[in-house]
Amino acid sequence: MHPKALLDACATLVARVLKFDHPADAIVSRFFRENRQLGPRERATLAETAYGVLRKKLLYEHLARSGSGPRERRLAILGFHGPRDFLKSALNEQERRWLDACDGVKPEELMAPHRHNLPEWLAGPLQQQLGADFLPLAESLMQPAPLDLRVNALSAKRDEVRAALKKEGVQAQPTPHSPWGLRAEGKPSVNRLALFTNGAIEVQDEGSQLLALLLDAKRGEMVVDFCAGAGGKTLAVGAAMRNTGRLYAFDTSAHRLDALKPRLARSGLSNVHPAAIAHERDERVKRLAGKIDRVLVDAPCSGLGTLRRNPDLKWRQTPEAVQELVQKQGAILQSAARLVKPGGRLIYATCSVLPEENEAIAEAFGAAHADFRPQRAADLLDGLKVADAQALCAGGEDGRLYLRLWPHRHGTDGFFAAVWTRA
Repeated sequence: MHPKALLDACATLVARVLKFDHPADAIVSRFFRENRQLGPRERATLAETAYGVLRKKLLYEHLARSGSGPRERRLAILGFHGPRDFLKSALNEQERRWLDACDGVKPEELMAPHRHNLPEWLAGPLQQQLGADFLPLAESLMQPAPLDLRVNALSAKRDEVRAALKKEGVQAQPTPHSPWGLRAEGKPSVNRLALFTNGAIEVQDEGSQLLALLLDAKRGEMVVDFCAGAGGKTLAVGAAMRNTGRLYAFDTSAHRLDALKPRLARSGLSNVHPAAIAHERDERVKRLAGKIDRVLVDAPCSGLGTLRRNPDLKWRQTPEAVQELVQKQGAILQSAARLVKPGGRLIYATCSVLPEENEAIAEAFGAAHADFRPQRAADLLDGLKVADAQALCAGGEDGRLYLRLWPHRHGTDGFFAAVWTRA
């Protein structure tokens, strides 16, 4: 595609995602369906340009004021994903001079919002929580996430999969902590590889893999993934159970569970039982009360730990929406806890970085349920031989009670998990 035409397409897509009327990934996918003539490189440029603008929206809006032409074009120029000489060939002389001036702005010359690119309602609490670590976190959230893969332990070994990927031209390294994970270099398209279609690998962030590992489900047990969604953690848990026992995948959205079906078919698992429930007090849940060995509650949350992948969330979420989620999270955890039998394990998890969705929920639950004893996540991960387990945890008297993952510290999405055993 001619540089000018590609830049025009980028500007059109940027304008669409900045309406925030739908998730950015859905808007990008629809744009590609409407423009099927686009090749893989053009699609990559378009998608990364749109996501780049979302990641640095405050900075680019600030710089765009000094330019000329339509706003979405100026933003697309600033966020353009591709060689500078290619981009400049699509610009007029005035635009080239303006872009050079923007490129010359030094970070230390910018105001704080233009450096961290977070809405103030989110930046303030994170800065209070992290102190000097706030800017490193903010900078990490403006970077694209790596492509992490989970090797299906039921049917494949990590070293063998890594060698097979290399033959396909995909370089990958073992993830630092998850024994199931591989981190691919670049952004290879893996969904057409035989390793993907035969279920040997799934795309899954290392942090998500660690949550499934922390559940430590055993052969023959009764297990519930209470908010299963599309089933990434469900599949990891099912493989850890060696396809034995019974693993329920509950969710209130039948549509989300539909996304699990093709993944489940590829995985080779037969111990997974997806079930749509009306709400957390559904009759199916009541029938299993006190019978389940392990329950994972990966609760609906703000998703603010996934901003590397979903940068539009920081502009689409609101403090009011977070407070609504907090009420829902407490209710879901309380209902799910009824499933756990004496001696069983309960995990509450989110992909949020906000304390009100994490530690506050866990502490309130613990205070109200004396029959659930908190377990140190660091000890559990040490027992599972997870490398640097202590560094993955925070909170409690010794700072090792909860799993607390951060993009800038651990290279994963932001995750939280609290663990209890029922007396």
